[in-house]
Amino acid sequence: MKTKKRNKDKSSWITGGTTMMGLGVGFILLKYSVMYFLASLLIGIAVGLVVTPFLPIHYKSAKQS
Repeated sequence: MKTKKRNKDKSSWITGGTTMMGLGVGFILLKYSVMYFLASLLIGIAVGLVVTPFLPIHYKSAKQS
């Protein structure tokens, strides 16, 4: 039985998590405007992409390689 190599870098989880937070805020703001919903979703994605390189999780995996 073959085992898959798992990627230990969890940086994609941070982008996904902030996207889900933006989606949650967007659902709250959806009653005001659809544009607020889209804006909060895009802000969630952007925050995840900006924050990910600065986290120590990223540096630990790079040092071990």
